[in-house]
Amino acid sequence: MTLREKAGQLNQRMYGWDAYRRTPGGGFELTDALYAETERFAGLGALYGLLRADAWSGVDHATGPGARDGAELAHLVQRHVVERSRLGIPALFVEEMPHGHMALDGTVLPVNLAVGAGWDPALYERAAAHAAAELRARGGHVALVSALDIARDPRWGRTEECFGEDPYLAARLTEALVRGMQGEQEPGGLFAPDRAPVVLKHFAGQGATVGGRNSAESELGLRELHEIHLPAAHAGVRAGAAAVMAAYNEVDGMPCCGNRALLTGVLRDRWGFDGLVMADGLAVDRLARVTGDVVSAGALALNAGVDISLWDEGFTRLEEAVERGLVSERVLDAAVARVLRLKFRLGLFERPCGAVPPPSPAAGRGLSTALARTAVTLLHNDHGVLPLQTPSRIAVLGPHAGTVAHHLGDYTAPQRPGTGTSVLDALRRTGVDVRHVRGCALTGDELSGIPEAIAEAAACDVAVLVLGGSSARTPDTEFDANGAARTAVSEMTCGEGADLAGLRLGGAQHALLDAVTATGTPTVVVLVQGRPHAVPEAAERAAALLTAWYPGPWGGEAIADVLLGRAEPMGRLPVSVPRSAGQLPVHYNHKETEYGGYADDSAEPLYPFGHGLSYTSFAYGTPRLSGRTVEADVTNTGERRGRSVAQLYIRRLVTPVWPRTLELRGFQALDLAPGERRTVVFPLGAEQLAQVGTDLATAVLPGTVEIRVAESARRALTAVPVVLRVGQSFTAPDETPL
Repeated sequence: MTLREKAGQLNQRMYGWDAYRRTPGGGFELTDALYAETERFAGLGALYGLLRADAWSGVDHATGPGARDGAELAHLVQRHVVERSRLGIPALFVEEMPHGHMALDGTVLPVNLAVGAGWDPALYERAAAHAAAELRARGGHVALVSALDIARDPRWGRTEECFGEDPYLAARLTEALVRGMQGEQEPGGLFAPDRAPVVLKHFAGQGATVGGRNSAESELGLRELHEIHLPAAHAGVRAGAAAVMAAYNEVDGMPCCGNRALLTGVLRDRWGFDGLVMADGLAVDRLARVTGDVVSAGALALNAGVDISLWDEGFTRLEEAVERGLVSERVLDAAVARVLRLKFRLGLFERPCGAVPPPSPAAGRGLSTALARTAVTLLHNDHGVLPLQTPSRIAVLGPHAGTVAHHLGDYTAPQRPGTGTSVLDALRRTGVDVRHVRGCALTGDELSGIPEAIAEAAACDVAVLVLGGSSARTPDTEFDANGAARTAVSEMTCGEGADLAGLRLGGAQHALLDAVTATGTPTVVVLVQGRPHAVPEAAERAAALLTAWYPGPWGGEAIADVLLGRAEPMGRLPVSVPRSAGQLPVHYNHKETEYGGYADDSAEPLYPFGHGLSYTSFAYGTPRLSGRTVEADVTNTGERRGRSVAQLYIRRLVTPVWPRTLELRGFQALDLAPGERRTVVFPLGAEQLAQVGTDLATAVLPGTVEIRVAESARRALTAVPVVLRVGQSFTAPDETPL
């Protein structure tokens, strides 16, 4: 291969939606922009977002490819790429898959924060497999999936893309994601035709952004990086992830895409990763602030360990970088080999235009609804107002009650009219007399609709008040060149580029909450949100409070099922819920200190990590050691069948490094009938006991630990523990979490 051809394989410079246009006859034709790109590099390494549809790309149902013709477009582009390549090298088609394929007619899943609330890796694995099959049926190849960011500051607009605040929970769900999307590799490491290689993003530490500000600096020490932000990535690598995406943030002064210690020292040398490293959008060119120009910026990223760029100019000039001696051709060849190896594993040289039959849309809807149902979390339920006992009249109020559009989250394609079910529609289908008033908008201080909402609430047996936020993008949204919202418009309060200084809901929503609860009608508040908003008033005044996160198009059905008792509330908090933004941070796994609290407020979260009620009650017995396991009895002490998530926490008493208050190291869901008792058994191996030592290596170190089994982090603090002394004789398996 020539230098020009090699550089071309490492480039992903073009926006895929610029590669085609609709013809008057309803088909597609290729653009001059695509012709110029393939001419420039005698082919094409990768193409981003060919099937993407959203407000940023401007692609909608009138202009873009849907389920019917997506594969046709992919084949048209691929044939052109192969023809323009002297060696017949096909392109990788790379697509956004944060919660389902971000394409027209793709199944939209609940966002990652909702998946985290389900604490159900097996269900998520099945949903990920379905999403991969949809991608491959459209002619796409590679899935970009958020998995590695840890939610440490809920003001950050991308909190919805995180599985939660805990590295262990994120690691287990990342493993499930990789297993589901990539499946069992065939002989030779080939991917099955209905499975897709995953690019795990973002590596690493992006969730540590200062002030919750998107793409801001991260004051991230190496210990915090290793203990909190790397375990999910390592779990994904051990599960066989094909690729990772280098994040925007810097670690110890060097942005991730130029950080050789991170991308080569940790990822490749220590972890043995032999897959692809992709830079985040335009991140390579940002390195020019370090190197002085984009040519040397590209060389820095390539030398650090980046294999393929995204929209950058720096990688388009790698031929010049080699000629100037900024990077060796040997380093270039290694990156090219990794790109070509992935194409071989996908079978693209044998079947450059291959596609598989699409999976059942009904199956996708079922999986999305099942995930949404597991995510609905009951935070409090005063006097057992839930489940609703078939009231004669329900007032269904609030800006989220009658909509689906605001339930979907960021990175979502336009939906066809009639897709999904709102909370209002789902409750109406029960035959109960439902009265509806929106009351107010998600944002702003317009109060004119509140008097009507008061009247309806006062005339009904119960009020269901559906409040929250929105990540919906609209055509009037201004975007940066990487797709992040430049300014929040309309009712947008969350998503990439929509960070909050505070965590309050819109002023009118608080006024509506005050007014409805003041009627004396029992009020159930449901929060639909992409972050944990601080709504202590709901905790104080509502008869019951639930959060559903962004539950996807059919989340209304899941919420209604829980309200009416057709389904048990199964969710458990993947993040701690603060009382106010002034408390932050409130994550449970902070370093153990003797700090008492603020003079003007509690330092404790409103609701703790792992919390979630059921319509029954459970009793947890004292844990006991049994060989290399710990056991605890869990009993359903109520009158209904229910699900409890038993959580194993470690508290280190004697340790070589300063400990955290608690560390989640295991969880199991139990479905128990009334009066049923079951013994939950957790292994005690390296996955549970290892820690990051003084040398930043992870191993099982001598010390004394308490082992606690409880329903939440707060309950674990008061649970009776069993003490384990780990001595020099303990032999850990070769594989450890880091």
